[in-house]
Amino acid sequence: MASTIALRRLTLGASRSSRSFSSSARAFIKVGDKIPSLDVLVENSPGNKVNLSEQIKSGKSLIIGVPAAFSPSCSNSHVPGYINHQKLKDAGKVFVVAVNDPFVTKAWGESLDPSGSSGIRFLGDPTAKFTKALDLSFDGTAIFGGPRSKRYALVVEDGKVKSIHEEPDNTGLDVSAAEKVLG
Repeated sequence: MASTIALRRLTLGASRSSRSFSSSARAFIKVGDKIPSLDVLVENSPGNKVNLSEQIKSGKSLIIGVPAAFSPSCSNSHVPGYINHQKLKDAGKVFVVAVNDPFVTKAWGESLDPSGSSGIRFLGDPTAKFTKALDLSFDGTAIFGGPRSKRYALVVEDGKVKSIHEEPDNTGLDVSAAEKVLG
């Protein structure tokens, strides 16, 4: 009987460990990759789904990922740096993506660019599915209450990533700043 119990424990332990093992590598977005085709981003309301892959399949585009709408660095420096940059129009279609609901990103966009003259579109990724598909999420539970986006900028041309500007510490503001991305 003792050997049966030991065998069950061994078998149970093996099945538990095999469940946590994954043989596939993480899918970090890379230069040359296409933006994933997902209907999970929202603009202004939950019913207004935006598929970025469809929006940017031709021409130049820029996707700016931020940890949180209304957070100090995002609101005071990162996004305003793009709004006020003299070369913003040369970037093509510009999108800011935050792991927030569409009401929050709409209010945030209106607070940063009241006239909408920059042309930047503010998109919510309420489930973080888009951000996770790019493998640009991090566990922000301690500060934000759940998963969040790393701070990044993706320069895209004809639907494919041309360059990636990802902050190494997830939330700092250096390599993804407007002056470094737009010149």
